[in-house]
Amino acid sequence: MAGWIDPENRVLAKATALAGELADPVRLTALQLLAAEGPHTLTQLADAIGVSASRLGNHLGRLRASGLVAVERSGRHALYRVADAGLSGVLAALSRYAGADAAVDREPSPADIAHTCYDHAAGRLGVVVFSTLVERGALRPPDGRGDEVALGPDPTAFAELGVDPDAVAAGRRKRATACLDRTHRLPHLGGALGSAVLDALLERGLVRRRPEGRVLDVLDAGELTRLLPAFG
Repeated sequence: MAGWIDPENRVLAKATALAGELADPVRLTALQLLAAEGPHTLTQLADAIGVSASRLGNHLGRLRASGLVAVERSGRHALYRVADAGLSGVLAALSRYAGADAAVDREPSPADIAHTCYDHAAGRLGVVVFSTLVERGALRPPDGRGDEVALGPDPTAFAELGVDPDAVAAGRRKRATACLDRTHRLPHLGGALGSAVLDALLERGLVRRRPEGRVLDVLDAGELTRLLPAFG
């Protein structure tokens, strides 16, 4: 009978190979962006991460060889995407574990807790809004195919936040998107619904914009925690 450290064990081999690929910050960030926001071209991904296209290309080649990233053609463009939607859960669990550990090391800044990303909430508040809506069935989880997120079967969580999804006019804009949070490395809610949620929180006096900058001050942590238990 083989021991625990059996080189022929496929589960062990796959897990250790995955750990090796995630050990580089460029590869990890590329996978997080692709999992949360969907396919990117090489140029788009390099610009988002802040590395050269040639450097990123080497990392993407390695991720393709390991089966974590796939490429599809769209006209003249090559689009990179996660090869398996199940990878999103692995990356999210890793970010939650690392984030919980980091929270012990220092007191979170106001920007860590809540700030704006364009016209929607980001930071811990934005991440918890998104995860709560997914967990309660108001949104579908990201599938890695694009940044747009489908509505779920139960809009109750939206209603409790003061938003009626059917009344939000998206127009040319996407109704709901997953936007990777740079601080917490988990998605927060963007799109027309993300804007509507932030507007509702502001109107109810739960958060307040600062005159300058993007920080949101939390005015009623108790009510936010009632609406979003994971925020407490």
